[in-house]
Amino acid sequence: MLDENNRVVGQAFNQEDEETEYTLRPKWMNEYIGQDKAKKNLELFIKAAKQRGEPLDHVLLHGPPGLGKTTLANIIANEMGVNLRITSGPAIEKQSDLASILTNLGRDDVLFIDEIHRMNRSVEEILYPSMEDFSLDIIIGKGPSARSLRIDLEKFTLIGATTRSGQLTSPLRDRFGVLLKLELYDIESLKEIILRSSKVLKIPTDEEGALEIAKRSRGTPRIANRLLKRVRDYAEIEGNGTITGKSAIEGLNLLEVDEIGLDHVDRKILSTIIYNFNGGPVGVDTIAASTGEERITIEDVYEPYLLQIGYLNRTSRGRIVTPKAYEHLNIKYTK
Repeated sequence: MLDENNRVVGQAFNQEDEETEYTLRPKWMNEYIGQDKAKKNLELFIKAAKQRGEPLDHVLLHGPPGLGKTTLANIIANEMGVNLRITSGPAIEKQSDLASILTNLGRDDVLFIDEIHRMNRSVEEILYPSMEDFSLDIIIGKGPSARSLRIDLEKFTLIGATTRSGQLTSPLRDRFGVLLKLELYDIESLKEIILRSSKVLKIPTDEEGALEIAKRSRGTPRIANRLLKRVRDYAEIEGNGTITGKSAIEGLNLLEVDEIGLDHVDRKILSTIIYNFNGGPVGVDTIAASTGEERITIEDVYEPYLLQIGYLNRTSRGRIVTPKAYEHLNIKYTK
Protein backbone atom coordinates (compact mmCIF):
# COMPACT_ATOMS: atom_id res chain seq x y z
CA MET A 1 0.00 0.00 0.00
CA LEU A 2 1.14 3.54 -0.66
CA ASP A 3 1.10 6.01 2.24
CA GLU A 4 -0.56 9.44 2.02
CA ASN A 5 2.63 11.24 0.98
CA ASN A 6 3.30 8.84 -1.88
CA ARG A 7 -0.20 8.03 -3.08
CA VAL A 8 -0.51 8.71 -6.77
CA VAL A 9 -4.02 10.14 -6.47
CA GLY A 10 -3.34 12.15 -3.31
CA GLN A 11 -2.58 15.87 -3.21
CA ALA A 12 0.62 15.83 -1.14
CA PHE A 13 3.74 16.95 -3.02
CA ASN A 14 7.39 16.00 -2.73
CA GLN A 15 10.22 18.03 -4.25
CA GLU A 16 10.27 16.01 -7.48
CA ASP A 17 6.52 16.57 -7.94
CA GLU A 18 6.88 20.32 -7.45
CA GLU A 19 9.75 20.62 -9.92
CA THR A 20 7.98 18.49 -12.53
CA GLU A 21 4.69 20.35 -12.03
CA TYR A 22 6.44 23.67 -12.68
CA THR A 23 8.06 22.31 -15.84
CA LEU A 24 4.76 21.01 -17.20
CA ARG A 25 2.73 24.15 -16.54
CA PRO A 26 1.66 26.00 -19.70
CA LYS A 27 2.82 29.62 -19.79
CA TRP A 28 0.25 31.10 -22.17
CA MET A 29 -3.50 30.83 -22.65
CA ASN A 30 -3.21 29.11 -26.04
CA GLU A 31 -1.18 26.33 -24.40
CA TYR A 32 -3.76 25.78 -21.65
CA ILE A 33 -5.89 22.69 -22.30
CA GLY A 34 -9.46 22.30 -21.01
CA GLN A 35 -11.68 24.58 -18.87
CA ASP A 36 -12.98 26.10 -22.10
CA LYS A 37 -15.71 28.21 -20.48
CA ALA A 38 -13.37 29.76 -17.89
CA LYS A 39 -10.61 30.21 -20.49
CA LYS A 40 -12.92 31.95 -22.97
CA ASN A 41 -14.15 34.39 -20.32
CA LEU A 42 -10.62 35.11 -19.10
CA GLU A 43 -9.34 35.78 -22.61
CA LEU A 44 -12.14 38.31 -23.09
CA PHE A 45 -11.53 40.07 -19.76
CA ILE A 46 -7.76 40.21 -20.32
CA LYS A 47 -8.13 41.71 -23.81
CA ALA A 48 -10.58 44.32 -22.51
CA ALA A 49 -8.32 45.27 -19.59
CA LYS A 50 -5.26 45.60 -21.85
CA GLN A 51 -7.24 47.67 -24.36
CA ARG A 52 -8.27 50.10 -21.59
CA GLY A 53 -4.76 50.13 -20.10
CA GLU A 54 -6.11 48.99 -16.73
CA PRO A 55 -5.26 46.09 -14.43
CA LEU A 56 -7.51 43.03 -14.70
CA ASP A 57 -10.35 43.01 -12.17
CA HIS A 58 -9.82 40.82 -9.09
CA VAL A 59 -10.31 37.11 -9.87
CA LEU A 60 -11.57 34.28 -7.64
CA LEU A 61 -10.78 30.74 -8.84
CA HIS A 62 -12.56 27.95 -7.03
CA GLY A 63 -12.84 24.20 -7.51
CA PRO A 64 -11.27 20.90 -6.36
CA PRO A 65 -7.47 20.65 -5.90
CA GLY A 66 -5.17 20.02 -8.86
CA LEU A 67 -7.26 21.64 -11.61
CA GLY A 68 -4.82 24.43 -12.54
CA LYS A 69 -5.62 27.44 -10.36
CA THR A 70 -1.95 28.32 -9.81
CA THR A 71 -1.25 27.70 -13.50
CA LEU A 72 -4.01 30.12 -14.50
CA ALA A 73 -2.59 32.78 -12.17
CA ASN A 74 0.79 32.45 -13.91
CA ILE A 75 -0.87 32.64 -17.33
CA ILE A 76 -2.86 35.76 -16.38
CA ALA A 77 0.32 37.53 -15.25
CA ASN A 78 2.12 36.51 -18.46
CA GLU A 79 -0.78 37.59 -20.70
CA MET A 80 -1.00 40.96 -18.89
CA GLY A 81 2.78 41.38 -19.09
CA VAL A 82 3.21 42.01 -15.36
CA ASN A 83 4.96 40.45 -12.37
CA LEU A 84 3.38 37.72 -10.23
CA ARG A 85 3.70 37.52 -6.45
CA ILE A 86 2.59 34.22 -4.88
CA THR A 87 1.62 33.56 -1.27
CA SER A 88 -1.03 31.58 0.64
CA GLY A 89 -3.70 32.36 3.21
CA PRO A 90 -2.08 30.45 6.12
CA ALA A 91 1.30 32.13 5.43
CA ILE A 92 -0.12 35.62 6.07
CA GLU A 93 -0.37 35.55 9.84
CA LYS A 94 -0.40 39.27 10.70
CA GLN A 95 -1.66 42.46 9.11
CA SER A 96 1.94 43.64 8.78
CA ASP A 97 2.72 40.58 6.61
CA LEU A 98 0.04 41.52 4.11
CA ALA A 99 0.91 45.23 4.30
CA SER A 100 4.51 44.40 3.40
CA ILE A 101 3.37 42.40 0.35
CA LEU A 102 0.90 45.03 -0.86
CA THR A 103 3.28 47.98 -0.55
CA ASN A 104 5.91 46.15 -2.63
CA LEU A 105 3.61 45.46 -5.59
CA GLY A 106 4.34 47.32 -8.80
CA ARG A 107 1.86 48.92 -11.18
CA ASP A 108 -0.74 46.36 -12.44
CA ASP A 109 1.09 43.46 -10.74
CA VAL A 110 -0.75 40.23 -9.89
CA LEU A 111 -0.93 38.99 -6.29
CA PHE A 112 -1.94 35.32 -6.06
CA ILE A 113 -3.20 34.08 -2.69
CA ASP A 114 -3.71 30.32 -2.58
CA GLU A 115 -6.11 28.84 0.00
CA ILE A 116 -7.51 32.31 0.54
CA HIS A 117 -10.35 30.87 2.64
CA ARG A 118 -7.79 30.10 5.38
CA MET A 119 -6.70 33.71 5.77
CA ASN A 120 -6.94 35.22 9.26
CA ARG A 121 -10.10 37.36 9.57
CA SER A 122 -8.21 40.35 11.02
CA VAL A 123 -5.81 40.20 8.06
CA GLU A 124 -8.69 39.85 5.63
CA GLU A 125 -10.22 43.14 6.80
CA ILE A 126 -7.31 45.23 5.54
CA LEU A 127 -7.78 43.63 2.12
CA TYR A 128 -11.15 45.33 1.66
CA PRO A 129 -9.90 48.93 1.08
CA SER A 130 -6.88 47.52 -0.78
CA MET A 131 -9.11 45.75 -3.31
CA GLU A 132 -11.66 48.54 -3.67
CA ASP A 133 -9.70 51.77 -3.35
CA PHE A 134 -6.09 50.55 -3.72
CA SER A 135 -5.25 52.02 -0.34
CA LEU A 136 -4.04 50.61 2.95
CA ASP A 137 -5.32 51.78 6.32
CA ILE A 138 -2.85 51.27 9.17
CA ILE A 139 -3.38 52.05 12.84
CA ILE A 140 -0.27 53.58 14.45
CA GLY A 141 0.07 53.57 18.22
CA LYS A 142 -2.31 52.34 20.90
CA GLY A 143 -4.98 53.79 23.14
CA PRO A 144 -5.88 57.50 23.03
CA SER A 145 -2.78 58.36 20.98
CA ALA A 146 -3.61 55.85 18.21
CA ARG A 147 -4.15 57.34 14.77
CA SER A 148 -5.01 56.03 11.35
CA LEU A 149 -2.62 56.33 8.42
CA ARG A 150 -3.74 55.76 4.83
CA ILE A 151 -1.14 54.60 2.29
CA ASP A 152 -1.90 54.70 -1.42
CA LEU A 153 -1.07 51.49 -3.28
CA GLU A 154 -0.28 50.81 -6.90
CA LYS A 155 -3.24 49.39 -8.79
CA PHE A 156 -2.99 45.58 -8.78
CA THR A 157 -4.96 42.41 -9.49
CA LEU A 158 -5.70 39.99 -6.67
CA ILE A 159 -6.24 36.38 -7.69
CA GLY A 160 -7.65 34.22 -4.92
CA ALA A 161 -7.77 30.44 -5.14
CA THR A 162 -9.88 28.21 -2.93
CA THR A 163 -11.17 24.67 -2.79
CA ARG A 164 -13.91 25.85 -0.39
CA SER A 165 -15.65 28.92 -1.72
CA GLY A 166 -18.43 28.46 0.84
CA GLN A 167 -15.97 29.31 3.63
CA LEU A 168 -15.21 32.75 2.19
CA THR A 169 -16.90 35.64 3.96
CA SER A 170 -19.47 37.57 1.91
CA PRO A 171 -17.56 40.89 2.12
CA LEU A 172 -14.46 39.26 0.62
CA ARG A 173 -16.31 37.27 -2.06
CA ASP A 174 -18.27 40.34 -3.16
CA ARG A 175 -15.08 42.28 -3.89
CA PHE A 176 -14.01 39.89 -6.65
CA GLY A 177 -15.17 41.07 -10.06
CA VAL A 178 -14.47 37.76 -11.85
CA LEU A 179 -15.59 34.46 -10.29
CA LEU A 180 -14.57 31.32 -12.16
CA LYS A 181 -15.37 27.76 -11.16
CA LEU A 182 -12.94 25.14 -12.46
CA GLU A 183 -14.60 21.81 -13.27
CA LEU A 184 -13.12 18.31 -13.30
CA TYR A 185 -11.65 17.57 -16.75
CA ASP A 186 -13.13 15.22 -19.33
CA ILE A 187 -11.12 12.24 -20.55
CA GLU A 188 -10.28 13.74 -23.96
CA SER A 189 -8.80 16.90 -22.41
CA LEU A 190 -6.77 14.81 -19.97
CA LYS A 191 -5.45 12.70 -22.85
CA GLU A 192 -4.24 15.88 -24.59
CA ILE A 193 -2.57 17.03 -21.36
CA ILE A 194 -0.83 13.67 -20.93
CA LEU A 195 0.44 13.67 -24.53
CA ARG A 196 1.73 17.23 -24.07
CA SER A 197 3.42 16.33 -20.77
CA SER A 198 4.99 13.22 -22.27
CA LYS A 199 6.58 15.38 -24.99
CA VAL A 200 7.91 17.87 -22.43
CA LEU A 201 9.33 15.06 -20.26
CA LYS A 202 10.50 13.08 -23.33
CA ILE A 203 8.45 10.01 -22.39
CA PRO A 204 7.47 7.92 -25.46
CA THR A 205 3.69 7.53 -25.16
CA ASP A 206 1.15 6.33 -27.69
CA GLU A 207 -2.53 7.34 -27.93
CA GLU A 208 -3.79 4.19 -26.20
CA GLY A 209 -1.39 4.62 -23.29
CA ALA A 210 -2.37 8.26 -22.84
CA LEU A 211 -6.07 7.36 -23.01
CA GLU A 212 -5.70 4.64 -20.37
CA ILE A 213 -3.95 7.04 -17.97
CA ALA A 214 -6.58 9.71 -18.68
CA LYS A 215 -9.42 7.34 -17.74
CA ARG A 216 -7.84 6.76 -14.34
CA SER A 217 -6.85 10.36 -13.54
CA ARG A 218 -10.05 11.34 -11.69
CA GLY A 219 -10.59 14.35 -13.91
CA THR A 220 -7.48 16.06 -12.50
CA PRO A 221 -4.37 17.12 -14.50
CA ARG A 222 -2.14 16.97 -11.41
CA ILE A 223 -3.02 13.31 -10.90
CA ALA A 224 -2.66 12.62 -14.64
CA ASN A 225 0.92 13.92 -14.64
CA ARG A 226 1.74 11.94 -11.51
CA LEU A 227 0.35 8.73 -12.99
CA LEU A 228 2.30 9.39 -16.18
CA LYS A 229 5.59 9.45 -14.25
CA ARG A 230 4.79 6.27 -12.33
CA VAL A 231 3.73 4.38 -15.46
CA ARG A 232 6.95 5.58 -17.12
CA ASP A 233 8.89 3.84 -14.32
CA TYR A 234 6.99 0.61 -14.98
CA ALA A 235 7.44 0.84 -18.75
CA GLU A 236 11.19 1.41 -18.42
CA ILE A 237 11.73 -1.56 -16.09
CA GLU A 238 9.14 -4.07 -17.29
CA GLY A 239 8.74 -2.98 -20.92
CA ASN A 240 10.68 -1.28 -23.69
CA GLY A 241 10.34 2.25 -22.27
CA THR A 242 7.28 3.22 -24.32
CA ILE A 243 3.97 3.74 -22.55
CA THR A 244 1.40 1.69 -24.45
CA GLY A 245 -2.15 0.76 -23.53
CA LYS A 246 -0.92 -2.58 -22.19
CA SER A 247 1.95 -1.18 -20.09
CA ALA A 248 -0.34 1.59 -18.75
CA ILE A 249 -2.95 -0.93 -17.60
CA GLU A 250 -0.34 -3.18 -15.99
CA GLY A 251 1.46 -0.30 -14.28
CA LEU A 252 -1.73 1.27 -12.94
CA ASN A 253 -3.03 -2.08 -11.71
CA LEU A 254 0.23 -2.45 -9.80
CA LEU A 255 -0.48 0.93 -8.19
CA GLU A 256 -3.98 -0.30 -7.25
CA VAL A 257 -5.64 2.37 -9.40
CA ASP A 258 -8.63 0.74 -11.09
CA GLU A 259 -10.16 1.38 -14.51
CA ILE A 260 -12.11 4.48 -13.42
CA GLY A 261 -9.40 5.95 -11.16
CA LEU A 262 -10.47 4.66 -7.75
CA ASP A 263 -7.62 3.68 -5.43
CA HIS A 264 -7.65 1.64 -2.21
CA VAL A 265 -8.77 4.64 -0.10
CA ASP A 266 -11.78 5.34 -2.35
CA ARG A 267 -12.77 1.70 -2.14
CA LYS A 268 -12.24 1.71 1.63
CA ILE A 269 -14.53 4.75 2.03
CA LEU A 270 -17.28 3.18 -0.07
CA SER A 271 -17.02 -0.30 1.47
CA THR A 272 -16.94 1.17 5.01
CA ILE A 273 -20.21 3.01 4.38
CA ILE A 274 -21.74 -0.14 2.85
CA TYR A 275 -20.64 -2.70 5.44
CA ASN A 276 -20.56 -0.60 8.62
CA PHE A 277 -23.50 1.71 7.98
CA ASN A 278 -25.70 -0.26 5.59
CA GLY A 279 -24.90 2.09 2.71
CA GLY A 280 -25.73 5.29 4.61
CA PRO A 281 -26.76 7.93 5.29
CA VAL A 282 -23.75 8.56 7.53
CA GLY A 283 -21.97 11.78 8.55
CA VAL A 284 -18.56 12.64 7.15
CA ASP A 285 -17.01 12.83 10.64
CA THR A 286 -18.09 9.24 11.28
CA ILE A 287 -16.64 8.17 7.91
CA ALA A 288 -13.35 9.92 8.78
CA ALA A 289 -13.16 8.18 12.17
CA SER A 290 -13.98 4.79 10.63
CA THR A 291 -11.49 5.01 7.77
CA GLY A 292 -8.65 6.86 9.52
CA GLU A 293 -8.72 9.66 6.94
CA GLU A 294 -9.06 13.35 7.83
CA ARG A 295 -12.42 14.99 7.19
CA ILE A 296 -10.92 17.73 5.02
CA THR A 297 -9.12 15.09 2.91
CA ILE A 298 -12.36 13.19 2.33
CA GLU A 299 -14.26 16.35 1.41
CA ASP A 300 -11.58 17.92 -0.82
CA VAL A 301 -9.81 14.93 -2.41
CA TYR A 302 -12.22 11.99 -2.57
CA GLU A 303 -15.79 13.26 -2.48
CA PRO A 304 -15.72 15.57 -5.56
CA TYR A 305 -14.87 12.69 -7.87
CA LEU A 306 -17.12 10.11 -6.18
CA LEU A 307 -20.00 12.59 -6.40
CA GLN A 308 -19.29 13.40 -10.05
CA ILE A 309 -19.28 9.76 -11.17
CA GLY A 310 -22.44 9.08 -9.17
CA TYR A 311 -21.00 6.65 -6.63
CA LEU A 312 -21.85 8.81 -3.64
CA ASN A 313 -24.75 11.11 -2.78
CA ARG A 314 -24.53 13.97 -0.28
CA THR A 315 -27.77 14.57 1.63
CA SER A 316 -28.79 16.60 4.68
CA ARG A 317 -28.63 13.39 6.72
CA GLY A 318 -25.22 12.30 5.49
CA ARG A 319 -23.48 10.41 2.68
CA ILE A 320 -25.18 7.56 0.81
CA VAL A 321 -23.51 5.00 -1.47
CA THR A 322 -25.39 4.55 -4.76
CA PRO A 323 -26.25 1.27 -6.54
CA LYS A 324 -23.57 2.09 -9.17
CA ALA A 325 -20.88 1.86 -6.48
CA TYR A 326 -22.24 -1.50 -5.27
CA GLU A 327 -22.01 -2.82 -8.81
CA HIS A 328 -18.45 -1.53 -9.27
CA LEU A 329 -17.33 -3.16 -6.02
CA ASN A 330 -19.18 -6.40 -6.85
CA ILE A 331 -21.35 -6.11 -3.73
CA LYS A 332 -25.00 -7.13 -3.87
CA TYR A 333 -27.25 -4.08 -3.51
CA THR A 334 -30.13 -4.20 -1.06
CA LYS A 335 -32.35 -1.23 -0.22
